[in-house]
Amino acid sequence: MSDTLPIEVALQAAEARLRSILQTVPDAMIIIDERGRIESLSTTAERLFGYSMGEVAGKNIKMFMPTPHREQHDGYLKRYLQTGERHIIGIGRIVTGQRKDGTTFPMHLTIGELRSADKHYFTGFIRDLTDQQLTESRLKELQSEVTHMSRFTALGEMASTLAHEINQPLTAINNYLRGCNRLLERIDDPAAPMLRDAIGKAADQALRAGDIIRRLREFVARGDSERRIESLPKLIEDASTLALIGAKENGIAVAFRLDPAVDLVIADRIQIQQVLVNLIRNAVEVMAEVNGVRELDIETRAVSDETVQVSVADTGGGLSPEVARHLFQPFVTTKQKGMGLGLSICRTIVEAHGGKIWVDARPQGGTIFRFTLRAADHHEEETLVG
Repeated sequence: MSDTLPIEVALQAAEARLRSILQTVPDAMIIIDERGRIESLSTTAERLFGYSMGEVAGKNIKMFMPTPHREQHDGYLKRYLQTGERHIIGIGRIVTGQRKDGTTFPMHLTIGELRSADKHYFTGFIRDLTDQQLTESRLKELQSEVTHMSRFTALGEMASTLAHEINQPLTAINNYLRGCNRLLERIDDPAAPMLRDAIGKAADQALRAGDIIRRLREFVARGDSERRIESLPKLIEDASTLALIGAKENGIAVAFRLDPAVDLVIADRIQIQQVLVNLIRNAVEVMAEVNGVRELDIETRAVSDETVQVSVADTGGGLSPEVARHLFQPFVTTKQKGMGLGLSICRTIVEAHGGKIWVDARPQGGTIFRFTLRAADHHEEETLVG
């Protein structure tokens, strides 16, 4: 009797510890025996799969699996017990789980093994990956949207710039042809009328080309965009998720100084995210090439009741006054492989939103890019089309 009591006390204490673990372990935890029957279920696992321990005690773990894994599980377990060959024990992998309501979800599963006397147990630690996959999916979607808009805007910016440049020589050609036509009027030659007709037609075609270019510029300048009331902190969060890839690896410390009073703005979400991604990526790339302190500060503040300002400051090498003066013009770049359209596109987008964008030298060294947007409030219309 005296030997039995301590054993019972020890067992009760062990069971109490196990219950405490099952109630507090953050990941879902399931213990099964060598036949796949559920022995224990943590509180997190109950919430994750939608079953209580009372509903599943003694039942096969395969009830937590969708087809075809459900039908294959017993075979996997039996083969391991017979051969001892490990395939997933001790190695985490991503699998699919099934809840009580029949819905499935991605999860990371790690299996451990425990032998107690003549009994054999397996412990599964499960982490729900639903939120992670949603985040990754949203990130890919956002990246695709910004990339598409970036290419479209770059094409428009290039078209607008080329239109401006081409229109000037077309105007000169037209003027020279008109001058030639007037000179031919003074020449008494049988071929003069034919030459005047040909030159007139050439001048008409130059005017026609100029008119096409003018309409192209007007179309690009109009730039159909959809502006709505957006949360500026959310725009910055989404853009930073894309733009800060690689920042940590380059030892760049990022600080967000977002004024709590600055929230809603009137903006085309994708276009303003494009501006933010461009400015942040530029800052990351600039600082990756310098030694010393690497700090990126992203800040918002209210300029007035109608205007908010966004700043992206870096501790890079800075800009010379000459480069800074022309930085927002098309085809001006400080990068060896850059096209010089990024900042020009930013200027086009910000100005189309009724704001302005500029660059300042950072007093401690580096550069600060600033741009403004129109502030919004909850009383404005839900949708504004620009």
